[in-house]
Amino acid sequence: MNDFEGLVAVITGGASGIGAATATQLRERGARVAVLDRAYTVVNQAAALEVPCDVADPPSARSAIDTVAATLGSIDILVNNAGIGAAGDVAQNDDHEWQHVLSVNVIGIARVTRAALPFLLQSGHAAIVNTSSVLADVGVPQRALYSASKGAVRSLTLAMAADFVKQGIRVNAVTPGTADTPWVQRLLDQAPDAQAAAAALRARQPMGRLVTADEVAHAIAYLASPLSGSTTGTILGVDGGMAGVRLS
Repeated sequence: MNDFEGLVAVITGGASGIGAATATQLRERGARVAVLDRAYTVVNQAAALEVPCDVADPPSARSAIDTVAATLGSIDILVNNAGIGAAGDVAQNDDHEWQHVLSVNVIGIARVTRAALPFLLQSGHAAIVNTSSVLADVGVPQRALYSASKGAVRSLTLAMAADFVKQGIRVNAVTPGTADTPWVQRLLDQAPDAQAAAAALRARQPMGRLVTADEVAHAIAYLASPLSGSTTGTILGVDGGMAGVRLS
């Protein structure tokens, strides 16, 4: 497929996991891809441009977007994928952690989108895809802060879709289940019994396995593609059935 031919895509949190898989898929379908992340441990062969960016820092977000536009000439697709996790019930995260997680996971989307908006408005195929989570719709133990942030991303996506539909910018989101990514592996490594924790994560998804990064990337590519020109305000689940399937 070459449905992204001639388009420039920006992916935050693109150095690994879902972001890196999305970069690969969009490049294979013709896009020039700019990857934004705080740090790079390996060169992403799918990226035409790698730009250091901390979405929690307004000058960093603005500078990164300006660098992409100046170097690649335009911005057509924005994938707001950067995010961090948090564990605990509502009493176990202090105010500083609440502020930090919301600054990255929610306000970071606003910062990067605000910076990219002038360039997106010039595109004939403008699309924004935000990464939310199945935990925006399903309550699980010990994820109060993270769930709150991803619920906000879900609502923000719908509001952005309404704000920008008349300006030719489509806005959608994916809600992945637990994905087999380096981020999840780091969480498992911190568990007292990593094997038991991994088994529990697999068991809570009806398919009995973790979602793959490539599967989420396929969903992001579908929503971002010009071939999906009538799709906006859609929240697309990629969760192994976690939100809607009951086995008993």
